[in-house]
Amino acid sequence: MIVPMKSVTLLCLLSDQERTLTMLRALGVLHLAPVGTSDSGELEQVRSRLAAARETVEALAGHPVAAGVAGEGGDALEVVREVQDLLRRRKERQGALEALDRDRMALAPYGDFDPESVRRLQAVGVSVRLFQVPSGAALPEIEGGLVRVLSDDKTHRYLAVVSRGPVECSGREFPLPERALREVEAEGVAVRQALDSAGRRLEELRGCRAGVEDLVRMLEEQERFLLARDGMGSWERVSYLKGYCPIQTEPWLREAAAAGGWGLLVRDPEPGEAVPTLLSNARWVRPIKAVFDMIGILPGYQEIDVSACFLLFFSLFFAMLVGDAGYGLVFLLLTVAVRMKMPKAPIQPFALMGIMSVCTLIWGVLTGTYFGVANPPAWLLRYKINWLANEDNLKLFCFMIGTAHLMVAHAWNGIRNRRTWQALAQLGWMGTTLCMFYFSRLMVLAYPLPGFVVPLMVGSTVLIVLFMTPIKALKAEWFNHAMLPLSLVSNFMDVISYVRLFAVGMASLALAQAFNDIASGFGGGVWATVGAALVLFLGHALNLALSAMGVLVHGVRLNALEFSSHIGLSWTGFAYDPFAKKV
Repeated sequence: MIVPMKSVTLLCLLSDQERTLTMLRALGVLHLAPVGTSDSGELEQVRSRLAAARETVEALAGHPVAAGVAGEGGDALEVVREVQDLLRRRKERQGALEALDRDRMALAPYGDFDPESVRRLQAVGVSVRLFQVPSGAALPEIEGGLVRVLSDDKTHRYLAVVSRGPVECSGREFPLPERALREVEAEGVAVRQALDSAGRRLEELRGCRAGVEDLVRMLEEQERFLLARDGMGSWERVSYLKGYCPIQTEPWLREAAAAGGWGLLVRDPEPGEAVPTLLSNARWVRPIKAVFDMIGILPGYQEIDVSACFLLFFSLFFAMLVGDAGYGLVFLLLTVAVRMKMPKAPIQPFALMGIMSVCTLIWGVLTGTYFGVANPPAWLLRYKINWLANEDNLKLFCFMIGTAHLMVAHAWNGIRNRRTWQALAQLGWMGTTLCMFYFSRLMVLAYPLPGFVVPLMVGSTVLIVLFMTPIKALKAEWFNHAMLPLSLVSNFMDVISYVRLFAVGMASLALAQAFNDIASGFGGGVWATVGAALVLFLGHALNLALSAMGVLVHGVRLNALEFSSHIGLSWTGFAYDPFAKKV
């Protein structure tokens, strides 16, 4: 369920700002809603330090500790300053090295010579000029001069022309360089050595990364505190802030207000207010929060919490999309193994994968599917339901699931609106959804249409037209009536879209069987056995990965889009994040 919130306005003396925020942070129950927008210089300074510290952590994480190099201790701020200096100089040297490489590549075709000697010759009237000409071009003829081919490649020749008079050459002239090639190469070696030295120093400082990470957390705390302080409003000698707290924490806040000498106004949030969402569910429902966090969705405060329904149907969708008992067992074993390796990690993702794996295992047993094996042993087929082995029956089952899923949404809406006439419109939507199930059977499976479907469709549509919009809102929401035909078509498309559960599951089975057939064709012998094992391993690993992607695309979509659109859930919420010390 979504925990009810209280809207809080707190007043304190302007001189008491920091003490008040320190007490609120220790209390850790108030989600702050800034009323001011001024950013102090102190906040900018902390943000600058925080950005440098985060960059330092990334830089040190990218450098493994060199063999024989022990980690260092030291002050974290000093480490950040040194690493920032190293990064700045490394960037400058990398730029210089790129420029030197460009100069070296340009000079290399003309060889190593002393530009200063050339300038001395020019001072006494002897011109030395460098040219680049196409490889097939004739060499220029210089009266009283000399043309020397310095080098050539597949496309060009590189020339030196020595003369005392003007020179005519069709090639592109290369300007006399400032430095000799050997000087450029020597500087490049020196820059590379400096870069290597900086890299070794970063490796040595990697032992300080834990201390810098602590500094990052401390600066994040400072940033949150300053954001809260700068987000407070003020009027003369009074400062104030606004926020939200769970209803059960209101007594704690009142006790703190009495101890701190604050003014406090606590009220229920008004419609349209941006209130954070805090979910509080039974233990068995909590694993679904891992999905919400992964895809970044949360119901709005004024919306409804569908966590339990989401978990139940998502478990079924996962099982049908993966569809193989062997894969379910693999997922379960991997979940247990990773959990044993990471005992301190949050439990929710592991609990969710455990539920999904068990559901997949059960579905695979009921359909008799084990790693796509065509003829599994008879004892594995003891609990197989033959009805599910028929493709048409599976498609029908998908339509049944879709109809039930969407009817749950409208029944839920009807219960929420049970004191209004709009509950009858939801009854109408349930009727049309049931009719769409029979239309789907007719169009996909060629089942005959029962005689009651058309009257039910007409009666349900009438209920929707008459009661979908309150009379007072009819002037503003008449467009919903105009769009009703499209809404009914969309309802049909939503029901029929659940056939994706069958399609993706069958694709996964076909891929598993294809890899099994490839492996079975290797024949006998040691190397053939090794090759077959490799094909089976890689093939089923690929299929497992594709199955997981299919769950993310299709299993989540059917809950977060089709079901949510029918129940009127737009996932506009943002998480309750109380002002509290996190470190």
